[in-house]
Amino acid sequence: MEEQVPGAIGTSGSLALRLGQIIFSAASLAFMCVGVEFYAYTSFCFLVTIKGLSVTWSLTMAMVDASSVFAHRPSRRLHIVSVVVIGDWLLSLLSLAAACSAASVADYIVTETGGSGFVCGKKVCSRYQVSAAMAFMSWCLSLASALFNTWLLPSLYY
Repeated sequence: MEEQVPGAIGTSGSLALRLGQIIFSAASLAFMCVGVEFYAYTSFCFLVTIKGLSVTWSLTMAMVDASSVFAHRPSRRLHIVSVVVIGDWLLSLLSLAAACSAASVADYIVTETGGSGFVCGKKVCSRYQVSAAMAFMSWCLSLASALFNTWLLPSLYY
């Protein structure tokens, strides 16, 4: 009998983690892109690129998890789980890098202007900060998915 890891691929916990990743990544994209000229800063462009990839990856994995949960047949093949683990870790590290860079630039913009809104308006600067916060929340869920799937991987070698 196979080991059941609560948040590993093919479980309802994994589906919940993936849906959370989609929601927070989409929120980060929305706060960064809608009505804001983010392309003037490289770290914001990096955040938008990585969150776009993250939404795509999480949506694909959510569909795999949903089909596994509703069919009651989790996919526990070594090669599939290996690809998912590599993808989760890669996107998790890239998401952390993007969230940190966006947060540091947003903080720099706010502190250098002294809150006067010289570089960006107060509303725009707060949107940058909220976008970075949503990116961090997405990263937390992405890290959880990567850890759960990594925990499952050794049990598939037997």
